[in-house]
Amino acid sequence: MSNTTPVQTTGRRKTSVASIRLLSGSGKIKVNGRDFSDYFTSLSLQNQILRPLEIANSVHSYDITAKTCGGGINGQAGALRLALSRALVELNSEIRGSLKEEGLLTRDPRMKERKKPGQPGARKRFQFSKR
Repeated sequence: MSNTTPVQTTGRRKTSVASIRLLSGSGKIKVNGRDFSDYFTSLSLQNQILRPLEIANSVHSYDITAKTCGGGINGQAGALRLALSRALVELNSEIRGSLKEEGLLTRDPRMKERKKPGQPGARKRFQFSKR
């Protein structure tokens, strides 16, 4: 792929969805129109999202524009990380092995369990009275 064509990918985690556009540039990251460090204030979330770029040795090589919706801030960070990993593999298939080794290309299937009828929650039961 040429570096002038933007790469668009999607990532999901729990109920969060992140879609990104990756373009070669100077390393600017925008999430929902805001700066990356303003949107994800926690340093651990920032490191989690930047992990695929660190493995690919291209932290300051790409400009990223991301749109996230649904879920909470942790789910959105996981979705963004998956989308970023997929985009990097699309650009350079040689780093697929190292990203897969770190578990960054695996979609996390864990979701909230649904509430069942006849009980107050997913697993909780109403109090049982024998007499």
